Amino acid sequence: MSLELQLEVTIYLALAALLSMVIGLDRERRQRPAGLRTHMMVGVGACLFTLLSVHAFPGPGDSARVAAQVVTGVGFLGAGTIIQRKMDVHQLTTAASIWATAAVGMAVGAGAWFLGITATLIIWVVLAVLRPLEPEKRKE
Repeated sequence: MSLELQLEVTIYLALAALLSMVIGLDRERRQRPAGLRTHMMVGVGACLFTLLSVHAFPGPGDSARVAAQVVTGVGFLGAGTIIQRKMDVHQLTTAASIWATAAVGMAVGAGAWFLGITATLIIWVVLAVLRPLEPEKRKE
């Protein structure tokens, strides 16, 4: 791997960490089980897997297989955060934010950093700005 490529992927990993941190801050501030560090680990991990699929395994093959496995794995991680108590389900927003954070990390890892930044802003608006519009009993 050339020095230029190593610098580029390092910047991508740092950007994935930063964007994931923005998403995780909302969950941390609301004291949810999956907070800042969890979101950062998911975003950086998804970015790294994407970078590996693109750069470490060049040539013929289907790099989308790695992406599909990341989506599946993160789905299980998110499902683990969902809690059901009697007839109520809790932490769905946290699970969805984990899933969306992985997508942001994958976008950055694929070189679509502007898409990752845009998605992070939209996710932040959904989590922080739109929250007051929800009825009080549904707020997570």
